[in-house]
Amino acid sequence: MTTQTALKHLMSDKTLTFIGGGNMARSLINGIIQDNNAVQLCVVDPDENQLDAIRQNWPSVRTFSETNTVVAQSAVIIFAVKPQIMQLVVEDIAALAQQYQPLCISIAAGVTEAKIATWLGGKQLAIVRCMPNTPALVQSGATGLFANAHVSDEQRNLAESILRAVGVTLWLEQESLLDAVTALSGSGPAYFFLVMEAMQAAAEKMGINPEDAQLLTLQTAFGAAKLALESHDQPTQLRKNVTSKGGTTEAALKELMQGGLVELFDTALQAAEQRAKQLAQ
Repeated sequence: MTTQTALKHLMSDKTLTFIGGGNMARSLINGIIQDNNAVQLCVVDPDENQLDAIRQNWPSVRTFSETNTVVAQSAVIIFAVKPQIMQLVVEDIAALAQQYQPLCISIAAGVTEAKIATWLGGKQLAIVRCMPNTPALVQSGATGLFANAHVSDEQRNLAESILRAVGVTLWLEQESLLDAVTALSGSGPAYFFLVMEAMQAAAEKMGINPEDAQLLTLQTAFGAAKLALESHDQPTQLRKNVTSKGGTTEAALKELMQGGLVELFDTALQAAEQRAKQLAQ
């Protein structure tokens, strides 16, 4: 079943509500609407500027400044707010959530399922935590998901279909692994942006003008990712395939390896994972 068909089937005559209308909510809304215009979408946000942007881009999406009006009719609620205001937002809808039992999906980094459940009143509610990344803004995201024991098979399919509208999804059996996902794919785009910056700067030092250096860098990054996605070979083999003995690629890779690149990435991801664990405390 395609994402569009699955979501259309699972959300028939049901409402999906976003609490928070920022960038990640908009990326999901855009992906869902591109897949399936029939899904009933609502956004709750006290900021009228955020709601105006939603109305302008997606007139079919209903917008509200307060939660009480819409939570009662929502089969799915997606918390798309900053972690520091998550408790206030969740507690605000707790009574309605207890009464109507929606599937609650959180994209707030570092806020554990146990905390969300407590803020919702402690009753057995279906909660899915997920960690999407910023390429979801261009429907190329990667999302790790974790479901608590109260999430039904249908709700798992529903959560997966929603997040798959903006990229690939991966279910995790342990919530703690979301910290590793945060370190890898959540923060990962910034690592690649740093590599792009470094490559472009080096190219400019060699005499290539900034515009051309940027274009060549970005297309090379895109091409390498596309090749890796579409190939049956692992990245290790793909690297070997383009590394001729005694050639230019070998010379560059030798410098990167001697500079400790692999060890640096190991240390960097461990640091990001540890910080994610600290933020969850």
